[in-house]
Formats: sequence, structure tokens, C-alpha cells
Amino acid sequence: MTVPDATAGGEGTAASPVPDARQLGIRSRAAVEAGDREAWLAMFTDDAVVQDPIGPSVFDPEGKGHRGREAIARFYDTVIAPNDAISFEVERSYLCGDEVADVGVIRTTLPGGTHMAVVRGVYTYRTDGRGKLNALRAYWEFDATELVEI
Repeated sequence: MTVPDATAGGEGTAASPVPDARQLGIRSRAAVEAGDREAWLAMFTDDAVVQDPIGPSVFDPEGKGHRGREAIARFYDTVIAPNDAISFEVERSYLCGDEVADVGVIRTTLPGGTHMAVVRGVYTYRTDGRGKLNALRAYWEFDATELVEI
């Protein structure tokens, strides 16, 4: 996982021990890369929403997102877990208030290990201000996904 120097900090200080949205995004990506389902799910509030991508898709035909821990767990099990590997490269990161927008690339080695999906997009994370994520939203286009033979 590549993270620019601009992401330094975020762990909090003595006055503010709560991680910010940028740090939570980093932790989220690390849990996915490690295949640590429980660590990833534990990062979300009970009423959190995951929209990846935003709007109707094969992952979310109604386009309303995966709301609540059970729905987010199903998203993990059906979209993330079956893949051989997932890696993230953050090219730019913009922290504003309780949210961060990370511009970058997700590389997903598909089951069987012969093809990789390369997705460029903007990935946003919103914190509840108490150390949990209450939204993860991904702006990317299916039609722009690159399928690469490896």
C-alpha cells in the first residue's frame, strides 16, 4: 500500500486520542489487504454504509449501499473475500473535517490468479468522530475498469 507523506499523523494526540478519517482509511485498506475480515468489519458503526461503487451496480442493484454491519459483512464475503489479493495505491489524500477523499488505484487479483482488475477512483471515508467509520463511498466506473492478464 502506497500512502503519500501528506498522510502523516492522524493517530491523535493527548488532547485528541481518536483517529481521524485518513487514519481510519489507512486501517481499512490494511485490513482488506491482509484479508482480515473481522478487523475490517469492526471498524464500522452499527448503522454505517458502504457504497462501492456509488449508485446501482452488480454489487448493489438498487444503488442504496450496504447499510449496517450485516449488509457490510455480506459485501465483504461476496465482493472482497473471493479475490486472491487486493492492493491499494493512494496518489493524493484530502482530509476535510470528519471525512477524507483518497484518489488512487485499487488492484484486485481475481480468483484463479490469472487476471487483475485495475480500478482508478476516489474513495471517501467518514468517521463518527469516536474512532469508527460511518461511511465508505467509492467513486469509480465499471466501464473504465482495466482487466489485465498477469
